[in-house]
Amino acid sequence: MTAAKPLRADAQRNREALLAKAREVFDTGDFFDLRFDDFARLAGVGTGTLYRHFPTREALAEAVYHEEVATLCDRARQLRTTLPAAEALATFLRGMVDHMHAHQGLARTLATLMATGSGALAEGSRALEQAVTDLVAAAVHDGTVRDDVGAGAVMMALHGIGAAHDRPGWRAEADDVITLVLDGLRRSCSGDSQRARAG
Repeated sequence: MTAAKPLRADAQRNREALLAKAREVFDTGDFFDLRFDDFARLAGVGTGTLYRHFPTREALAEAVYHEEVATLCDRARQLRTTLPAAEALATFLRGMVDHMHAHQGLARTLATLMATGSGALAEGSRALEQAVTDLVAAAVHDGTVRDDVGAGAVMMALHGIGAAHDRPGWRAEADDVITLVLDGLRRSCSGDSQRARAG
């Protein structure tokens, strides 16, 4: 498969302008309320330019989501290389709650898009799960996290937090869920000794 041809500088600027405006609309939660052509007007480009870069509303949404996932995965890698493993995992999970809180409209839009079964969104979700898997694996390796709970359980907790974003006490409850997850993952000396005796 040949690599995609790099965009000219002006085409790249137009694409970035469209993505930036779409991101703003995501954050307000109005992504599905606008006519698709309105994104061109808001970004200051022609309608033809919009359709050349993003032929459908879903294609635009998926591009925003891929940028979002790439940023979060980069953050996970950075934390893994700069902090002790358990601290990196905790910082990333608490940062995810901060991110959801700051971009509640984005969470609502993505929840709607996920319901369509988009393959591109599923691919992004897998990339994010791999980032969490790597964080958990590093903490297991250094002995600070138990080895009998997989990253999938952590992802289920994050998905649940995102899906419950309309609850009145969402932020405090989300922080509490992360605390429960981290406490549940923590390796305890008493648990280790009990497993040793059982074996």
